[in-house]
Amino acid sequence: MATGVARSAVLFPHRVGSCSTTSNSLLATLPGLRNASTTSTTLQHPLLSQIRNFSSKPVQPLSLARPATSRYFAQRRPIPLLQKPQLPRSITILRYFSNGLSSQQDSKPTAHKQTAHEEERNSKQIEPAIQDGEQLDDFQKTERAAKAAQVNLSAKLSKEGKSQGGKAGFSEIWRLIKIARPELRWLGIAMIFLVISSSVTMSIPFSVGRILDMATKDPSEDARLFGLTMPQFFTALGIILTVGAVANFGRVILLRIVGERVVARLRSSLYRRTYVQDAEFFDANRVGDLISRLSSDTVIVGKSITQNISDGLRALFSGGAGFCVMVWLSPKLTGLLLIMLPPVAVGAFFYGRAIRNVSKGIQKNLGTLTKIAEERLGNVKTSQAFVGEVQEVARYNNQVKKIFALGKKESTIAATFFASTGWAGNMTILAMLIVGGNFVRDGAMSLGDLTSFMMYTAFAGSSLFGLSSFYSELMKGVGAASRLFELQDRKPGISQTVGLKVKSAQGPIKFSNVSFAYPTRPAVKIFSDLNFEIPWGSNVCVVGPSGGGKSTVAGLLLRFYNPTSGSITINGVDISKMNVKSLRRRIGMVAQEPVLFSGSIAENISYGKPNATRAEIIAAARQANCNFISDLPAGLDTQVGARGSQLSGGQKQRIAIARALIKDPDILILDEATSALDAESETLVNAALASLLKGKNTTISIAHRLSTIKRSDLIIVLSNNGGVAEIGKYTELSADKDSAFSKLMEWQMSGGEIPDSRPGDRGHITESEEIESDLEREDPEEDVANQPQEEVKEQAPRR
Repeated sequence: MATGVARSAVLFPHRVGSCSTTSNSLLATLPGLRNASTTSTTLQHPLLSQIRNFSSKPVQPLSLARPATSRYFAQRRPIPLLQKPQLPRSITILRYFSNGLSSQQDSKPTAHKQTAHEEERNSKQIEPAIQDGEQLDDFQKTERAAKAAQVNLSAKLSKEGKSQGGKAGFSEIWRLIKIARPELRWLGIAMIFLVISSSVTMSIPFSVGRILDMATKDPSEDARLFGLTMPQFFTALGIILTVGAVANFGRVILLRIVGERVVARLRSSLYRRTYVQDAEFFDANRVGDLISRLSSDTVIVGKSITQNISDGLRALFSGGAGFCVMVWLSPKLTGLLLIMLPPVAVGAFFYGRAIRNVSKGIQKNLGTLTKIAEERLGNVKTSQAFVGEVQEVARYNNQVKKIFALGKKESTIAATFFASTGWAGNMTILAMLIVGGNFVRDGAMSLGDLTSFMMYTAFAGSSLFGLSSFYSELMKGVGAASRLFELQDRKPGISQTVGLKVKSAQGPIKFSNVSFAYPTRPAVKIFSDLNFEIPWGSNVCVVGPSGGGKSTVAGLLLRFYNPTSGSITINGVDISKMNVKSLRRRIGMVAQEPVLFSGSIAENISYGKPNATRAEIIAAARQANCNFISDLPAGLDTQVGARGSQLSGGQKQRIAIARALIKDPDILILDEATSALDAESETLVNAALASLLKGKNTTISIAHRLSTIKRSDLIIVLSNNGGVAEIGKYTELSADKDSAFSKLMEWQMSGGEIPDSRPGDRGHITESEEIESDLEREDPEEDVANQPQEEVKEQAPRR
């Protein structure tokens, strides 16, 4: 403190004479001395003695050395100030001590003088003592919190798709086949190749049997097979096998190409379908789950309806042909073989159902894993700033372990089925050999016929396994398809194709008795009978408490949502009757957190007008004061990186403004559009906007900055109860000291933030809580819809 007074004496020599007066005025602010006479010599206080000693000494030049008195302050408990506004400017250094313990204010002087060691020890124990003894009450739930807990999950996609209860619908299987309808011609050609290659394969056992019979005959007999000499027969057999190989090549390549086409068409269709969904859909569903459906689920479905169907038909053809030949060779041995068919068929049925259920669990957990990676890697800098690498890796590994456990379960089921059916097949072959050997010894069949029969038995067994695998893979495809069909069949609440075409959005904007609550939380009212009108061509500023619905005004105007009741009109036409796409083309939007896409600066600016010329892009960039482009080596062709990571916040915001300006919109919405700019850039951008847009369009600014508010023609102040508190010009509202606007500005200028009056009003369900809910769920097959309250969490956004 003495150092602070000394510094004041050097900087302000004309005040040196008043140091004594200053010290006396300070005494009135000290704890315990407020009502005492400041001139009394009997009062004892450490700080008092320091002030008196200082005031009685001549002023010394300012020294950088730390005075002895500062050591005392470092060891003593800070002294709280009771009347901070009464402190003279020359001793504002005492503000540093304003966080001291209030207990010292009421303590009486003691004769005991602590040693330096005791003082240091006590000072180190001050903060932990507060933390250990302090009892903090948990937040009490309000009525609004109870309303926010009433969550509407009607727009949320199921984790397992439409088919529930473990029953595969034949309608879904039929839809799987219909997906490949555009490729029927190529699939037909592939099936012809399949028949050729399978016929060649099935001819091999029969040929081997005939060759063995020929080899066991008397050499003196004429050795001919099918009327061909042995050299001719082997030549013909080689040609047939070559044709079979060519047919197999054609089958595989056609099916692979058809499969890729189906997957590409599925992804394109689903992505388009996802993009036309309304905001309610994206509030209820997380991006990670949608990405999982677009990536892994489409691959499974594509494989299921192309390669899997081909393998199933091949197994069916081979098994049928082989069975017919077996009946022709030996009906008795074929009857013995049929004894093992029912148990294997029943086992295959239950195996397919079990695999389908496990596959659904794996796909559901893969979706959660994708959500974790998408959210965490998208905010990796924040995680690293809080040294959260270990916990994030543990979170990811926890989900990987769940998928691994399901994979082990699937492997156990598959191993049990194939091992049991393999053992049954081997026992059947052993029985065939015993019985067939007796037939050969008795002359009931030749050695070649028995060999052919055994080879056909192996082919039939392989076909049976192939059909089992086909069924299990088909069930996997059904599980994935049910998730895709659920997304494909959902119709958005706000259609983007119907409604009146909007050629111009010029005219007054009027909110009439508008009430609104986010669809996911219908019990929490954001607006209730909201009424105001914005004149055409004006610059209007919307202010209010955080959570009061400022950004919701922009969302309703862009028709991300429809009002619960009431109407919003532009030039007298209700926007609910307008075509959404044509309406949004006439509105420019600059958000507080601008979103840039991977690509060049020019591509991001022209996003608002895809057919914009280079000259228009340059003009928009200059209007938005994007002069920093001149400092970039590639200029407008500079890559901005993912989400604009290569640019600063102010640079991204200016590009976002240019993107809005290039549209030449009739309505421009600026949601804290200059919050990331420095004062100079903000002034230049605002000046450019004022000159370019004045009288040409309606500008709606959502702002907290006083400079932006002052520049507006009209100010709309939203209230805490979802209505309008007051409307007027800045001079009118600021002149009334009791107005809601004046109170908001007073609070903000005093260093505080506008209080949040609406906790838990956010429209969408948070991803972090959804991920936590997925991670904590023990049963991977549990339906999310059965526990809606565990899927959501409140989050209070800025509105």
